Parts: sequence; C-alpha cells; structure tokens
Amino acid sequence: MGMLDGKTVIVTGGAQGMGRRHVERCVAEGAFVVATDLQAAAGDAVVRALGDRATFVQHDVTDPTGWDTVVAAALAFGAGLHGLVNNAAVYSGTKPIGEESFETFERTMRVNVHGAWWGITKVLEPMRSGGGGSIVNISSIAGTTGMPGFSSYGTSKWAVRGLTKICAADLGPAGIRVNSVHPGGIAETGMYSTPVTDQDKEQRYNAVPLRRAGSVDDVSSLVLFLLSDSSSYITGIEHVIDGGSSLS
Repeated sequence: MGMLDGKTVIVTGGAQGMGRRHVERCVAEGAFVVATDLQAAAGDAVVRALGDRATFVQHDVTDPTGWDTVVAAALAFGAGLHGLVNNAAVYSGTKPIGEESFETFERTMRVNVHGAWWGITKVLEPMRSGGGGSIVNISSIAGTTGMPGFSSYGTSKWAVRGLTKICAADLGPAGIRVNSVHPGGIAETGMYSTPVTDQDKEQRYNAVPLRRAGSVDDVSSLVLFLLSDSSSYITGIEHVIDGGSSLS
C-alpha cells in the first residue's frame, strides 16, 4: 500500500529536476498525478514512462486560465483533488541590489510568488468539497535568511514562506494543510550540480554538519510525507532540508 493511494496530486514544474522526481515518487506511492511545465516534450516524456496514472499539461503558472485546465485534468481522474506541489520557479543567478534589473525581479516574483498564489486559489474549491487536502510550497533556504545577491530569488522565497503561513491559518478550518519546504545544498541543483574538484567538494561539505550534499530524493521524501495522511496534524511550518547547513 502506497503513502498516497487514492489521492490526486498536481505538481508544477514537473518536467525536470526536483519536480520530475516528485511526479515519479507520487505515482510510485499510488497517486494520480498531473504534471505541469512549460517544457512540453520533456513533460510528455515523463508521464509517458509512468503509464495511465499520470498526465501532462503544458502550463504557465502565472496564467489563471491555464490553472483551470490543470484542475480539470486532475478532476478527470475521478478521485477528487488532494494535493498541490507548487514547485515551478525561476532563478536568474545572483546580483547585488542596484545591479539586478527590475525586469528580473518582476519576472521572478511573478513566477515564484504569483504562480503559487494562483495555484492555491484554484485548488481551494475542489479541496474544500472533498473535505481537505495538502498544499506543499517549495521555497528555499534563501527564504530563511538574508543572503547577499538574492534580492530577486531570495525575496520571492521569503514571500512563499509568508504566503504559506497565512494560507495555513486561512484554510485550516477547511481541513486544508499548507506547508513550505526549504531545500539547500541539493546535489542535482544549484552550485552542487556543477562538477568540482575533490578539494572544492571537501570545502563545501565541511560547512554541512552531515558532511554531504542532499539529493532530490531527500526532498521528495519530505514532500511525500507532507502530502500524505502521516502529516495530518502539521500545517503552516517551514521544513528546512539542508543537512544542517543553516544551523550556524
């Protein structure tokens, strides 16, 4: 029996990276999954490998009409709607405030924050009518501390963290839980995705109490837990998954 048997879940940014792994793991745990992304060919390939428990919708998370299509695709499985993973995001590197363009800031906020807001707004009614659900917003450790050069991305991830807490307070009476996940130092993403020398790797890992990088499966395991009934009394919490890097 899977952790998500009988549940239907939407995962944005599901064609690659962490999002792809969330899709694969959700299906493996018994869920019906709608994966969305702008990358149609990659998204189609992901769901094709997963059989009839997954479907793909090409989707811009900032488009409210597109969200209607995504929700309809989820309901078409006939099992209701139980989970949303707001994973889609953009990251344009780091620049100090004053050097970052407003266009970059605006686009980052639009995708990372507006996209999550639209997703939450659009899944409310089917979740309410089904007696509740779980929303997982993917933030970052950049949304837990002040990092130089992160005026766009960091601000957006702080906003996702705040949105999570407010929505958890608003939606708790309807049985809808809302949590945020804050990855850091994940091997397949960010600076940990680039080849490095053994010396560089040692320096990086020495700053991590667990002395290693995390994996996308580490993050997916946390996401699955938050989507599942095993976390039924957890809401409004920021879940940091960084090997202890943010302790200091």
